[in-house]
Amino acid sequence: MGQGEASARGTAMEGDCLSCIKYLMFIFNFFIFLGGAFLLGVGIWVLVDPTGFREIVAANPLLFTGVYVILAMGGMLFLLGFLGCCGAIRENKCLLLFFFLLILIIFLAELAAAILAFIFREHLTRDYFTKELKTYYQGSNSTDVFTATWNTIMTTFECCGVNSADDFDQQSLFRRLYPSRLVPEECCQRNDLLMNKEECLKGIMQIRNKGCYSAVVDYFETYIYMAGALAIVVLTIELFAMVFAMCLFRGIQ
Repeated sequence: MGQGEASARGTAMEGDCLSCIKYLMFIFNFFIFLGGAFLLGVGIWVLVDPTGFREIVAANPLLFTGVYVILAMGGMLFLLGFLGCCGAIRENKCLLLFFFLLILIIFLAELAAAILAFIFREHLTRDYFTKELKTYYQGSNSTDVFTATWNTIMTTFECCGVNSADDFDQQSLFRRLYPSRLVPEECCQRNDLLMNKEECLKGIMQIRNKGCYSAVVDYFETYIYMAGALAIVVLTIELFAMVFAMCLFRGIQ
């Protein structure tokens, strides 16, 4: 009797542990599901954004490719979160194994992408933005979305060019369109109400010399760290989800 009760008690505890793992896995996969939905939303927003941000992204091949990578990752996480939830609740070993293998591949891909993005973030971004600004920026042409977007950025962040006003050199499209101007009107300081615009455009008076790359990075520095922290949280959730999936897989009879 005593041995039978102990065996029954052990079986009950094992069942309770398996049930706990099942629901924990469901919760982790639910967060993965939400993370995938968030990435899908960000990718879709960038592609359909009517304010012109997509034109800046489209002009940068690296960022343009990155948008579709985000969409693909978001869609995959969305699907995996759904499959993980179903596999946990239904205790389906096939779904759990499929989920584990795919999320392992995604985990390694995201880790590699994060490392590469961190290594090449500054060099590639500065170079591409500078090249595209010199090639496509048209100064006062408000009908060109790329130009209008850059004018908005320079006005909003009180900056000039990607690196500085030196970006508008003789090789830039802007200087070829406006040979008599050293900088666009958006680069002029606005703190002096008596400032002569023509003198500013010719470089006689003070202009904004801070690059927009540094200005935007400084402004969004907090959000950049938040995004990095979010990425770490997502990777941790995926790691725990894989552990729970394997434990649940081994516990199912």
